[in-house]
Amino acid sequence: MRTPDSATATHCPYCALQCGMNLRPLPGGAGVVVEERADFPVNRGALCGKGRTAPAVLSSRVRLTGPLVRTHATGRLEPATWEEALDAVAEGLARTGRTHGPDAVGVFGGGGLTNEKAYALGKFARVALRTSQIDYNGRFCMSSAAAAHQRAFGLDRGLPFPLEDVPRTGCVILVGSNPAETMPPALRYFTELQANGGTLIVVDPRRTRTADQADLHLAPRPGTDLALALGLLHLVVAEGRTDEEFIAGRTTGWPQARAAAMAHWPELVERITGVPVPKLREAVALFCDPASAMVLTARGPEQQSKGTDTVGAWINLCLATGRAGRPLSGYGCLTGQGNGQGGREHGQKADQLPGYRKLTDPAARAHVAEVWGVDPESLPGPGRSAYELLDALGTEVKALLLMGSNPVVSAPRAAHVEERIRSLDFLAVADVVLSETAALADVVLPVTQWAEETGTTTSLEGRVLLRRRALTPPPGVRTDLDVLHDLATRLGTGKGFPTDPEEVFEELRRASAGGPADYSGISYARIEAENGVFWPCPDEDHAGTPRLFLDRFATEDGRARFAPVTHREAGEVPDAEYPLLLTTGRVVAQYQSGAQTRRVDELNAAAPGPFVELHPRLATRIGAVEGAPLAVVSRRGRAVAPARITDTIRADTVFMPFHWPGEGRANTLTNPALDPVSRMPEFKVCAVRVEPA
Repeated sequence: MRTPDSATATHCPYCALQCGMNLRPLPGGAGVVVEERADFPVNRGALCGKGRTAPAVLSSRVRLTGPLVRTHATGRLEPATWEEALDAVAEGLARTGRTHGPDAVGVFGGGGLTNEKAYALGKFARVALRTSQIDYNGRFCMSSAAAAHQRAFGLDRGLPFPLEDVPRTGCVILVGSNPAETMPPALRYFTELQANGGTLIVVDPRRTRTADQADLHLAPRPGTDLALALGLLHLVVAEGRTDEEFIAGRTTGWPQARAAAMAHWPELVERITGVPVPKLREAVALFCDPASAMVLTARGPEQQSKGTDTVGAWINLCLATGRAGRPLSGYGCLTGQGNGQGGREHGQKADQLPGYRKLTDPAARAHVAEVWGVDPESLPGPGRSAYELLDALGTEVKALLLMGSNPVVSAPRAAHVEERIRSLDFLAVADVVLSETAALADVVLPVTQWAEETGTTTSLEGRVLLRRRALTPPPGVRTDLDVLHDLATRLGTGKGFPTDPEEVFEELRRASAGGPADYSGISYARIEAENGVFWPCPDEDHAGTPRLFLDRFATEDGRARFAPVTHREAGEVPDAEYPLLLTTGRVVAQYQSGAQTRRVDELNAAAPGPFVELHPRLATRIGAVEGAPLAVVSRRGRAVAPARITDTIRADTVFMPFHWPGEGRANTLTNPALDPVSRMPEFKVCAVRVEPA
């Protein structure tokens, strides 16, 4: 343990950059203050406003400090003892399982949980509850990219190379990402790329702060990124820019993918996307002329009902030009949530076991069951994906344990999801604050935060990091590992649910050994000594793997696989009643559902509430006035927020940030149409009309 007056080296609790920071205790136990940590190579000391103000949520003024139980007498959440609260949760879950069967009990996790907590939650669902009904909000983050990675490369890791490679490549195409708002310390990598003579192409229907910095901005209609990627590949073929040696030696499936791309000629793509043909040709030249290049995608192309195919089309562009499996080249995904990568690797997803093993693989089941000390036959099969699980609440799934998520704000078709949550027989929520979802619970369990607990996370680079406990939590707060241990004990399976995070990580190492996401060579000591270790790392003598696929891809034959994809329309297209397109996203001062950042005064001052961004021509047509209330209406509901009129957005598109509840809740409007492979909802595009409120 560190002495009380020393700083603790740790990482930010927010996005997947996991920026390094130091926490120094304030005198008299008055909390901690954030200090620069220049030794961590990803952010090199830089922090955004969310990271700088992260300790504000540790305050007892804004957080939960004791359990709450909804009483029959008042119908309100009232203070309770931990024993009362845990007894109520165990009884509620057990009663539902006895009455309706184990799959009537659901578990919903979060991409902010540490690897240890994600692993323990998946184990708890499958061993203590025997339910198949577990998924997490990371399904809403990068599941489409994950599915496309698996299909093309045989392995899913957000970035197959460290961020330090980005400034040294020749060109980056950044698709549907706005790091100036979502992860500001990462913007320096693109600035350095340009300073080194490289070029930046940004694909976004809005001229964001990131797009303003680009050498070329392509502004397609929302939902047409797939056609855009196919049009660029068509031009690559037509202009003789393919890397035939790479295609022949390291890929399969090119004839089919080429034929699909050739059906998307430039003029057709211009009609579909609105991007002029000369800009398409300019993008191809900028991407193909240098010796190396990268494509990086984020939620824009991924949060669509065809997100897997859209990402696949961008991967095809990389493969056809030899921009994959080579130094300073490749396709990568900018993961959003703090532990979105590790959270899905170790058992929170409905179809996966620790180590990124498939739940349907008999060998994987046998390996994990042996580590857990259970019969492989006792492990349930795959369950529902995140939205499908939420949609089943109150009908097939009658009780829910929820940790670290706020779907009342963050889920698509949010009013419907809220209705489903309200219809549950029993809801237990473990969280650090009384979120909009926690406020609906029968039992609320207050748990520790990032600075009050030790645990690992896995960044967007695939770098496994360690957060060390820096201060003691309030007396009425327990760790999620304590909660799972105590619940498992009450359910008759307390053995196997340790509360020490390092002990849990040691078990995770064994469970992941030999799997695609192999952590078996990673230890707490190594992480601290090496500033993080890149997986896969199969033994303690292995150096870790910062760069994947340089020798072979992770497929059976070592070759990458092209995907023969074609453009198709979004789940909803504009019509006479709903003539516009809505797209959603984030602002720099808030994070995800805002459950934590909306409790920080400095961040609220910078971003106090929702808004509707629209083009001046549209504003004139409907009579919208800057700052006046504007109603956005979809087939699922109505949201109202002040108008923000700007020429940085397409005239056929409106934008809303999704951080707020209430009448400005953007996800009241969004479409839950699911990608058939990844089960990702179509957050990024739906048909709407806009009118003064």
